[in-house]
Amino acid sequence: MTGFRRSVATVADPLLARRSFDLLAVTMAFVVLVHATHLPWWLTLSLAVLLGARWWQRRRGGRNAPTWLKLPLIGLLLGAVIVQNGTLFGREPGSAFAVGLLVLKLLESEHRRDARVGVAFACFALMSALLFDQGLVATVVVSLGIVPALATLRSLEEIDPQSTPWSREFTPVLIALLAAVPLSLFAFLFVPRLSSPLWGTPQDNQAKVGLSNQLSPGEMLDIMTDDTPAMRVTVDGGTLPPGARYFRAFTMQVFDGTAWRPSFRGTRRPPALVEAARTIRYQASLEPTHDRVVPMLDLPLSVPPGVRIRPDQTAVADRPIDETLAFSATAATAYRLEASLDEGVRAENLRLPPKTGPRARALAASWAQRYGSDHAAIAAAALALFHDDFSYSLAAPPLGRDRIDDFLFGTREGYCEHFASSFTFLMRAAGLPARVVTGYQGGYWNASGKYLLVRHSDAHAWSEVWLDGRGWVRFDPTGAVRPERVQLGAAAAAAGHGAGDGLFDMAWLRDLRNRWDIVNQWWNQGVIGFDALRQQGLLQPFGVPRAEVSDLALVFAIGCALLAAAALGWALFQRREGDALDAWMRRLQRKLARAGVSRRTGEGPKHYLARAARALPGHRNALERLSGLYLRSRYGHDEPPPESVAEFGRAVKELKPRRVVK
Repeated sequence: MTGFRRSVATVADPLLARRSFDLLAVTMAFVVLVHATHLPWWLTLSLAVLLGARWWQRRRGGRNAPTWLKLPLIGLLLGAVIVQNGTLFGREPGSAFAVGLLVLKLLESEHRRDARVGVAFACFALMSALLFDQGLVATVVVSLGIVPALATLRSLEEIDPQSTPWSREFTPVLIALLAAVPLSLFAFLFVPRLSSPLWGTPQDNQAKVGLSNQLSPGEMLDIMTDDTPAMRVTVDGGTLPPGARYFRAFTMQVFDGTAWRPSFRGTRRPPALVEAARTIRYQASLEPTHDRVVPMLDLPLSVPPGVRIRPDQTAVADRPIDETLAFSATAATAYRLEASLDEGVRAENLRLPPKTGPRARALAASWAQRYGSDHAAIAAAALALFHDDFSYSLAAPPLGRDRIDDFLFGTREGYCEHFASSFTFLMRAAGLPARVVTGYQGGYWNASGKYLLVRHSDAHAWSEVWLDGRGWVRFDPTGAVRPERVQLGAAAAAAGHGAGDGLFDMAWLRDLRNRWDIVNQWWNQGVIGFDALRQQGLLQPFGVPRAEVSDLALVFAIGCALLAAAALGWALFQRREGDALDAWMRRLQRKLARAGVSRRTGEGPKHYLARAARALPGHRNALERLSGLYLRSRYGHDEPPPESVAEFGRAVKELKPRRVVK
């Protein structure tokens, strides 16, 4: 009875052909490749070795792995993911566990049902890769992963997959995917979108991307060598001059001798009074930072919904920015900020830690004694000091315990955070309220796309000093040392000054990359930024000012009906090509035609193959066998048996007739 059940199961669910298994392995390998950028390197390597070993073992006739091997591997995978991430829930641990289970599924994939389950799971794992990156390149790569998955499913329906050339495995799949593009585009445009998702994925302890909420000389290098995009800015009516490309993120007032940090005192007081002399309207697309601070063009006057401005001009969102944020805002490029200073704010921006920078304090005191109440002259003296005696370098030497004095009177070499920190310290020591501001400065103006591309490497630190009658005034001591940093951007300033890996010196590559970014800008605006609000305006050209869900659903239903009617019409009126047996017969006819024996109009298969046997006496036996196989398969059954069709196909492949010489 047990043997009978096994035989029935084998007939109902036959073993995977070698070609189908190879395609399934390719599908799973593609999934591992797509996820490799965020999986631990050891897990990616282990899964690749396991997948390759299973393919090699199956190629040599091996069967599925025993249970005593699979269960420990599953437990090992589960334990490794939990040890690596501390949990099994979230994007990183969840995707790692899913990809690992997918590869382990290959160990027991022996039948067609196993392959179908594996393909379905692989498609889910492919789509989960978009949780990490929804850019154009990532989306195209994920879409390409669907090709081997569909080719695997197609091979499962073939009678003899091994007889099909590899090139013909993927051609029908590509055609089917191209045919699905209109429906996919229509669904993207008109399937009603929700203003917020019904559920969310568990939040990981995601590392912040970009600027930090503290500044310590020598610790900003990582972001300054990160060339990934931070934001893209479009300005109404033109461009931004280099001197106005300051994007404020954090305002830092507290210094403990090592690092600068924002102050949270007085955050409930009203925003400081701004007298704007020149304003500008702009639109920005901010990449995810997993932080709440929103870099805004300095000085922000208006902010998007869900964002508020603190009294120190820091823009803070109501929740972390975990996805691309597109917004419009207004900024003042010429202004007077807080012309009268609150005494509490003044005291906070004069405070210095005791026993820090004694030599710097003495130098600042000498300036205060020399220039008296001319505070602008004190600031100019500090800028002149930096201009004459300091150099700009991203490979600055490490600083000692007293970072201020060690930099000002020792190394005298550094980059923006060194200069901003020391300059602000000197101003406070001279009796001038001062603070450090971090954000971005510069960027690449893409003339083709008419937008400013700001990268993380454009991260910058500068100072603000409060002057009588002028309020808070921006001072950029880095510009005094290396003006190219302000006028030409971070890449120009870093070239040949300790950039480390030489990437900043490859101007042609940098320019090519910046020009390519226009494609990413289009993708962000047209695809990622296509939200419920923009969808509601789709029908405005047709007189519908605000499309409701019912309007979108109606348009979608009509469009689907039209596409279905077009597909049905194509299916009904296309030329019918017959079944697999006819396909092999056509292939046989092409071979014989090349040998000089073409089939005549109205000639039946029996007479045709008999005539071919007479014309090709060297292949008489093979042609007579082909004739018998075809006639029995076609006319001896209601439908040609798969085994007979496969046998006929192998015989056609083996036949290699030579051209008749007359």
